[in-house]
Amino acid sequence: MSDELHGEIRRVVAEHARLSVDVDTLADDSDLFAAGMTSHASVNLMLALEDAFDLEFPDRMLTRGVFDSVNAIAAAIGELNGLAPSSNGHQP
Repeated sequence: MSDELHGEIRRVVAEHARLSVDVDTLADDSDLFAAGMTSHASVNLMLALEDAFDLEFPDRMLTRGVFDSVNAIAAAIGELNGLAPSSNGHQP
């Protein structure tokens, strides 16, 4: 995933996830819930991500795992934008 995508996700996380630590101190695979994000804040984060990336998370993606790290969010956004590799490892 691109550095630009991760940077924008981090910006949205910083503004909406209500973490107890600075998002810049976390690795891309750090658990955002362990860093203080509540379920309520994860809903706010999801809505902010939808606005920031002009997309809508389908019901199947409304799970804790999709929003538990910057990497997980980036993978979900990539999938929704058709950037995720298919099951055979090739781009769609």
